[in-house]
Amino acid sequence: MIEIQRILCPVDRSLTSGRALDYGLMLAGWYEAALTAFEVAWINAPPATIASPPGLSPAQLQDFEADLRLFVDRHAPAGAAVTTKVAHGAAAVTAIVEEARAWPADLIVIGTHGHSGFERFLLGSVAEKTLRKAPCPVLTIPPSAPGAPAQPQPFTSILCAVDFSPASSRALEYGLQLAQESGRRLTLLHVFDWDEDRLLPAQFDQATRQIRDEHREAVHDRLAALVPETARTWCDVRVMTATGRPHEEVVRIAAQEGADLIVLGAHGRRTLDLIFFGSTTNQVVRSATCPVLTVRA
Repeated sequence: MIEIQRILCPVDRSLTSGRALDYGLMLAGWYEAALTAFEVAWINAPPATIASPPGLSPAQLQDFEADLRLFVDRHAPAGAAVTTKVAHGAAAVTAIVEEARAWPADLIVIGTHGHSGFERFLLGSVAEKTLRKAPCPVLTIPPSAPGAPAQPQPFTSILCAVDFSPASSRALEYGLQLAQESGRRLTLLHVFDWDEDRLLPAQFDQATRQIRDEHREAVHDRLAALVPETARTWCDVRVMTATGRPHEEVVRIAAQEGADLIVLGAHGRRTLDLIFFGSTTNQVVRSATCPVLTVRA
């Protein structure tokens, strides 16, 4: 049984982080969870760009705390219990991860910003770095995501990307529980990263297609077997496969299915891989138009 009792919501008082806070508030209401709005204060240079930001004076820190409280109060419904906390003197990602670990948080809800490719190449974003290092699942909210429902409620159409890794198995646990709470739709998707447009000699083409068709059927059956039979009594379970670039297909089918949440596992990747190629998880987070829940094994 997955429990969400403590939600950490890093904010920077931007419109994007305000939308993330709205989702955090909605989920805190649904799960009756504690919510902390967390800001990393800075002066002169954003803490995401430097390892040791300069500290703040007591007066500056007090101003940050007051402004954060006003920001939260503009978003929180009457009677909502939201704790606010300001950190300073550390890089943003370091402070967020340390706070999530120390609390400990069961979920981080964070907004993503639309950076240019060059900025992302050099620095990445706070959200992307957080989901690589976070000790708990991370829910990212893109700028294009619809606003959070005014009343606490679960997600109603969930797409769970499955590659049969330990991380995606753990992600499926979250997808199943969330689908059980919504009683609506859960779609399992596996993407084959094949180059189907490549020309093959005629004598190989038919045999290759047959092998791939048989593999698709086997994977489809394997996906279906991951869902407990009881799950089909409380939600509409769909099993799908697709061929193409995994992140493109996940985002495309999420839109096609009207998903309001994508759930996928996060894999540990070397820094060099992430700099030059990115990862499917990062690319989905960058491209999705709905919230994305990232789960580690």
